[in-house]
Amino acid sequence: MAESGPEGLHINPIVPAQSASRPGARLELAPGILVPESALRFQYARSSGPGGQNVNKVNTKAEAWVTVAALTSGGLPQRALERLITLAGRRLTEAGEIHIASDTHRTQRANREAVIDRLRELLVAAIHEPKARRKRKPSRAAKQRRLESKRHRSEIKGNRRAGGGRE
Repeated sequence: MAESGPEGLHINPIVPAQSASRPGARLELAPGILVPESALRFQYARSSGPGGQNVNKVNTKAEAWVTVAALTSGGLPQRALERLITLAGRRLTEAGEIHIASDTHRTQRANREAVIDRLRELLVAAIHEPKARRKRKPSRAAKQRRLESKRHRSEIKGNRRAGGGRE
């Protein structure tokens, strides 16, 4: 049953991800990260996105929450967790959940899939370990080429100032 939310909007109550086929099913959100489907919490509301007059009648906006604890127990390494917290930014709630919403599509199913895809992209970006930057010093020849190029450019501009035959 729908509940009345702020400003009289009707919102569906929070519903955990449903798995009709397997009650204890695990969802692979990213390579090597398996979380129980019950760790994902979904909520649906009226969307401000596309849909014409249908927008006012159907709850197509999908929002999902997943706890960081579920991700770490699902196989997310500690260093990836630190990167995830940085990447999540304001999507990380005070309760330690990552909140992602989508209202870009006309159907609830498409928005739900978009939310899961965004979560996947976030996790894959967090898993990717950036290469450590090694400080390099330009070679002596590279420094000389740069200085020669600057001298040459200076000559060109200096010749413009000399008058160049225009009066």
